[in-house]
Amino acid sequence: PSGAIHMGHVRNYTLGDLIARYKKAQGFNVLHPMGWDAFGLPAENAAILEKKSPEDWTYKNINTMKSQLKSMGFSFDWNKELATCHPEYYKHEQEFFISMFNDGLAYKKESEVNWDPVDKTVLANEQVIDGRGWRSGAEVEKKHLSQWFLKTSKYSEELLKELDQMKGWPDKVKIMQQNWIGKSVGAEIDFKLKNKNFKDDKIKVYTTRPDTIFGASFIAISCQHPLVQELSKKDSGIKKFIKECERSNPDKDKLGFDTMIKAEHPITKNEIPVYIANFVLMDYGLGAIFGCPAHDQRDLDFANKFNLEVIIVVKTNDNIEKIQDKAIIGDGTIINSDFLNGLSVESAKKEVVNFLESKKLGSKKINYKLKDWGVSRQRYWGCPIPILYREDGKIIPVDKKDLPVLLPRNNTSKDLLTSLKDAENWKITTCPQTGMKATRETDTFDTFFESSWYFLRFCNPRLNSALDIEEIKYWLPVDQYIGGIEHAILHLLYSRFFTKALRDLGYINLNEPFHGLFTQGMVTHRTFKNTNNEWVEPSDVINKQDQLYDKKENLVTPGNIEKMSKSKKNVIDPDEIINLYGADTARWFMLSDSPPERDLEWTETGVVAAYKFINKIWDLVQKSQNYKPDLNKAEKNQVENFDKIINDISNNIESFHFNKSVAKIYEYINLLSLLISKRSVLQEDLSKIIKNLTIIIHPFIPHISEEIWGILGNEGLCASTNWPITK
Repeated sequence: PSGAIHMGHVRNYTLGDLIARYKKAQGFNVLHPMGWDAFGLPAENAAILEKKSPEDWTYKNINTMKSQLKSMGFSFDWNKELATCHPEYYKHEQEFFISMFNDGLAYKKESEVNWDPVDKTVLANEQVIDGRGWRSGAEVEKKHLSQWFLKTSKYSEELLKELDQMKGWPDKVKIMQQNWIGKSVGAEIDFKLKNKNFKDDKIKVYTTRPDTIFGASFIAISCQHPLVQELSKKDSGIKKFIKECERSNPDKDKLGFDTMIKAEHPITKNEIPVYIANFVLMDYGLGAIFGCPAHDQRDLDFANKFNLEVIIVVKTNDNIEKIQDKAIIGDGTIINSDFLNGLSVESAKKEVVNFLESKKLGSKKINYKLKDWGVSRQRYWGCPIPILYREDGKIIPVDKKDLPVLLPRNNTSKDLLTSLKDAENWKITTCPQTGMKATRETDTFDTFFESSWYFLRFCNPRLNSALDIEEIKYWLPVDQYIGGIEHAILHLLYSRFFTKALRDLGYINLNEPFHGLFTQGMVTHRTFKNTNNEWVEPSDVINKQDQLYDKKENLVTPGNIEKMSKSKKNVIDPDEIINLYGADTARWFMLSDSPPERDLEWTETGVVAAYKFINKIWDLVQKSQNYKPDLNKAEKNQVENFDKIINDISNNIESFHFNKSVAKIYEYINLLSLLISKRSVLQEDLSKIIKNLTIIIHPFIPHISEEIWGILGNEGLCASTNWPITK
């Protein structure tokens, strides 16, 4: 809750409201709830700027946004409302975490983490986009911190496998999750070290391309590899290199350090140099790879930089004999590889693994890219992690009967907390079991922890215990989820993991949270900049004799059409539209101008056209009140022509072709207008046609629908009326 809804909200919730109202009219029981994902950085940073406590700021914003949502006529069940920053919500997730901790699903370890230097907190891998923080846009740094993790990796195979059964999900989302989970079948291979004075006399390497083993010309290991840790104790140059790697971007620059150690090729027995490299990750595979530069672009870039041998071992149709800057990636036949020569890539993979296993030098291995989810955040405005550090060194969970662990109050404008580390009085406590001194965990949960289970709580949000099993059995999985594609590997993946974890902990009997998924497009608008290179809001752009100015008379230049964004000021305030044209106009425009899965450009002409059409409906209803048919022209059974249109509208709603449903309503109105003007429809037919019109426009534009319903003299609400039964 940022303090104002934007047109992205309006579009998303209009789509959902149409479905909810339509399904209710069909006789379904509909749960259409609303809540507030209220912890987190945006709220905290905004509150700090305003010199207010995040709590006061957040609840104020909730009240503002709630009134805006109500003015749009969304059919939310406000009795189910919840806010994730409320203790009655977050005490239950603290309980879940304790259960996960006791079951080994939650654990703490020191690891290299993504540090956002602007927001001053850790980010999960999924929250780093192209090397930058997903909220701040700052270039992410690498740090070593002790962090709390959830074992998402335990569910890699199940998360992957069940994607095949999710027929109601778009393929693009399933592919994104599939790629993120990243299952690969490969081999683990042992490379003996020539130097014998190390704890381990070999480096174990994971590869998805064992067929290229004869093309191996170097080994690269991660900065966190045990061998590097061992070497760094004696070599200050390695320590310096590790620091350099932490500040580097492996995608842009390949850094390497020659350890001067040699490894033995497991088959040829040739010596291979061992490098430390910034592009090798400790938490994927084994933190070690063999480099085959001829057939991997990353390896080739590294080999070219350090003048390492490039051996072609796969011959493709291109018949390349010498490689310079571009690796051979395609399929082909194995060459220069002893007993593998002449085999296809797939056959060679099997053959070499069989050979290595027979010699006890390696084995087949399945790997996943999906990492465990780091849930620790170093900011104040989040759910406290319910853990105590006792003076005897033991880490213990808070007793469940002592939940919730409340945030300390943070309402002084002079000294706002930004981290729980600074809350000295709150931090120091005693162990209730032993009376020993103890310190509270000062990290808070990643806000995705809250948004990974809210759908379960919506079923009965006022229950004293965490979840209502019977209500969950009745309502879930969610029949229709509508949300942006940006949630594909964040919220949607985390929610799937959470559901499975809570199932295994005995809280629920559910495998997947969301049955149907629809990803809507963005709302876009043209951007504007003045001569001072400042963004200008569309409402502040003035047109004088075909030249654009801002309110201070600076010249304004129109820019690209982009997703509405507060930072670029290309936003439209929904309140302005409601005050000028009414909420139904905004709803109708959102549904009529573009297929819902595509981006929608907000235009004044489109809004005006929507407004005119709604007025046309109103005018037709007024005319129908004084209608008298020309009995010489009037035809019987005109209702059937409209029934066919209603069937088309229903089918298009079911298949999410809302813009096609809108086109059919235009057709309905045009036909009705023609019949009224010609007076060629019987009075009883006209009454039925107008009544049905009122019902079918209700999910789209409910305010005018209810107004017409009352004018027609109907009892009750149109919202409680059944969808028309057609022939």
